[in-house]
Amino acid sequence: MKSPRTKWTDERVESILGRLLQSGVLISGLVVLSGGILYMLRYGHNPMHYDSFVAERERLPSLRSVLRNAMEGDARAIVQCGLLLLIATPVARVVFSIIGFALEKDRLYVLLTLIVFLILIYSLFGGTT
Repeated sequence: MKSPRTKWTDERVESILGRLLQSGVLISGLVVLSGGILYMLRYGHNPMHYDSFVAERERLPSLRSVLRNAMEGDARAIVQCGLLLLIATPVARVVFSIIGFALEKDRLYVLLTLIVFLILIYSLFGGTT
């Protein structure tokens, strides 16, 4: 006989999903905050020139370069990592929803959530700008 603790119910899945979202937002916020503080400590004393706009070259074009630069202490890359974590949070929620519905043996919701997941992935990686 299964204990109630191991049984997958809607309430348990919703509870885990809520904690997943809260944790993802909190962690990404802390990463962005730490990158922002580091940026201000390093560059906060530089004067700002608002009379002309000079676009920066794309220094962080790929996930690999963002992670590498963040590990080297680049404040902008750390902020960008935090934003990527924030974007990944709802995607992780959808992935866990698929797993939760599959464990509950709810095929309709697995199918619907898979469709949502495919739309998310397409919009993140396959959409054109």
